[in-house]
Amino acid sequence: MTKYKSRLRRNRRSSIRRQRGRELVRFPDKSGLEQVPWHNPNTMRAAFVLAVLFSFITSCSKPEVAPSLTPKFTELSDSDRVRLDQQRAIVASTAKQKYGTGGLTKTVADLSVLQRLIDDNAFNKTQTYELQSLGVAFGDVLASELPLSWTMVTDEYGTDPTLRYKDRPVNINALTMISKRVERGEVVNLVQLLQITRDQLRHWQ
Repeated sequence: MTKYKSRLRRNRRSSIRRQRGRELVRFPDKSGLEQVPWHNPNTMRAAFVLAVLFSFITSCSKPEVAPSLTPKFTELSDSDRVRLDQQRAIVASTAKQKYGTGGLTKTVADLSVLQRLIDDNAFNKTQTYELQSLGVAFGDVLASELPLSWTMVTDEYGTDPTLRYKDRPVNINALTMISKRVERGEVVNLVQLLQITRDQLRHWQ
């Protein structure tokens, strides 16, 4: 009995090895998936025809990807200026409510107030609009310290306000500079961001 079981196990292992070493291709039919050996000439011809058809169908079904748009800069419209002023007002109002400060100066003097609002979590990571408002206020500081100016940029992501470097095709997305870092849980140091921006723009002088 023991010898019989031993032979069964050997035969079973041998069968598994043969199946693993066998190259198979699957064809769907009415009965389900049928496994057919590759060495059959009819099988090889059928497999080749199916491969060509699949390649043709796949290539025809690929979606066309639109080329990336070259950034286009335009002047701020009146409504664009109103929107930016509204965002500045949100920051100024929050700072006054929390710390009793006056209005924003659009200069480096605003950095301490903006940094305090960030450190005190005046706006949490779900308040994207308010965090982008902080970005607008910080953008004003950047524009006062560096040769940057507010303009609108249109690219593959849409149209948004941005800071353009002189008349070059270089822009700083101040709008999201703070919000993205807060949403990622990163520490935001505005003095450091100002210096990093200054260093990056030196490459374009």
